[in-house]
Amino acid sequence: MSDEELIVEFALVRLDNPGLDLEEVAALVVRRVGPERMVEFAGQTLVHRGELRGAVFPAAVEHVLRVVLELRGPRD
Repeated sequence: MSDEELIVEFALVRLDNPGLDLEEVAALVVRRVGPERMVEFAGQTLVHRGELRGAVFPAAVEHVLRVVLELRGPRD
């Protein structure tokens, strides 16, 4: 899944759940994409950090949040 596709998925989940914070939306995205993508996302966290801390699910959520925040750019 490309970063752009991930952003679209994140945006769709956020539209369906406007009251949730970013981490909760990222968790829903990880649940929605399934176990294979969850492992892929956790692997990306491993690549980024050089280590995998904790369980696969939180690492996958961390990856989603990192992609979303990086593409949002700096805040004013």
